[in-house]
Amino acid sequence: MRTLDIVIILIVITLGTIACGCINEQAEEDRTVEDISETTEQVMSGGTDTIYQFSIINALLEGVYDGEVSSAELKEHGDFGLGTFDDLDGEMLELDGVIYQVKADGNVYEVDDTTTSPFAVVTFFETDIEDIFSEQMDNQQMAEHIADLLPSENIMYAIKITGNLSYLKTRSVAAQEKPYPRLVDVTKDQSVFEFNDTRGTIVGYWMPEYIDGINVPGYHLHFITEDRTGGGHILEYTIDSGIIEIDSTDGFYLELPENENYLGTGFSQDTEGELEEAEN
Repeated sequence: MRTLDIVIILIVITLGTIACGCINEQAEEDRTVEDISETTEQVMSGGTDTIYQFSIINALLEGVYDGEVSSAELKEHGDFGLGTFDDLDGEMLELDGVIYQVKADGNVYEVDDTTTSPFAVVTFFETDIEDIFSEQMDNQQMAEHIADLLPSENIMYAIKITGNLSYLKTRSVAAQEKPYPRLVDVTKDQSVFEFNDTRGTIVGYWMPEYIDGINVPGYHLHFITEDRTGGGHILEYTIDSGIIEIDSTDGFYLELPENENYLGTGFSQDTEGELEEAEN
C-alpha cells in the first residue's frame, strides 16, 4: 500500500472518530435538554413533591386582587391548598381536590372551574410524617409541637390536621372594588367567626424565613368543618385530639400574574408589619 493511501485512511478514521464524538456529544446534549424539559413539566404539573404558587404575598398585601388563574388550572397543580378569589372575595381552601370558598357571610361554597384567583398555593398532598395526638393544645403549642416533627427548617411543608376542636376563631373578607385598598386595611373590617366543639380539617403550610415577600414565613392555615358548612382563615384555636399529617416538598414553582394591576405596581420593601397584622 502506498504511503499516500495510508495517510488518507488515517485521515478518514480520524474524521470518523471526531464525527462519532460529535454525534455522541449532541445526543448527550439532547438527552440533557429532554431531562430538563421533563423535570420542568413534572414540576409544573405537580408530578413531583412540588408546591405550585400563583403570584406573591407582597402583591396581595399591596392590593393586587385581580383573579387570573382558574380553579381548573389550580386543580391541575394540586389537590390541597389555600388562597383567595377574584376581588379578594373570601378565603380559599382546597381539600381532596375540591376547592371551597368561605365568604364574608360565613357560608361555604364549592366553586366551579371558571372561578379565578389572584393568589393561591397548592400541591398534591402525600403524607410523609404522621402524628396522632390526644393532648389538648392551643395554636401556639401546636406550632411548637409540629416544629419538633419537621426534619429541617430549610424546606417547605404542607400541613393537614384533622381533629376535634374545643374552640376556633376564623375570619373572611368581603369582595373589594377598585381602586383596591391594601390588605391590611381590608382586614380591619373582616368578618370573624367563632366555633365551639367542632370537628374539621386545618389546611395550610409551613414556610422557611427565606420565603419572606414571596409567601408567609412560618404557618399559614385555613380551616373547614367536617360538614363543610363553616371555616375560614385561622386566627386562633384549641384542639383536643386528632391526627397531624405533613408533606415534605423539595420543589417550588412560582407563576407570576400578567395583569396590569400587577405589572404596574411597585411593591414596598417593608411589609413585614402589614403581613403580621393582616394574618393575625
